[in-house]
Amino acid sequence: MELLLWRHADALPGSPDFERELSPHGHLQARKVAAWLDERVPGDLRFLVSPATRTRQTVAHFLRDDESGIQFCPQLYESASPEEILTLLGWPNIAPSTLIVGHQPLIGALAARLLSGVPHPGAFRKSALWWLRVEPGENDTRLVQVVDGDMLE
Repeated sequence: MELLLWRHADALPGSPDFERELSPHGHLQARKVAAWLDERVPGDLRFLVSPATRTRQTVAHFLRDDESGIQFCPQLYESASPEEILTLLGWPNIAPSTLIVGHQPLIGALAARLLSGVPHPGAFRKSALWWLRVEPGENDTRLVQVVDGDMLE
């Protein structure tokens, strides 16, 4: 099973936080990661996305502005724990593979929990995507690849 964790791209400052939009640089980051994903993503993919404006705009670059296949998940914006998100996913038996677009520190804590067993808020750059894999019937999570929107051509 594949789990892709994507932190939203760079956003403009402002208030209210929920309505902050991507900066021009953030749109560029999101386009680059979306193009990378488009060449590699598993065919049957579920989308769990924070309902905040900046996460919606980030994933829109991958979905070509079609939000019909997205499940908006308020827990990804609010203070959910990594365990709550894993329960929501049905981890480790998620099907289909899932792309989560969310915020720091939850995205970093979720990656840390899956890779080390400890839900500490690890560093997770804006527009970074971490591709994780768990084999059916196993609980060990493997890091497949890390992509940074600022490092892609």
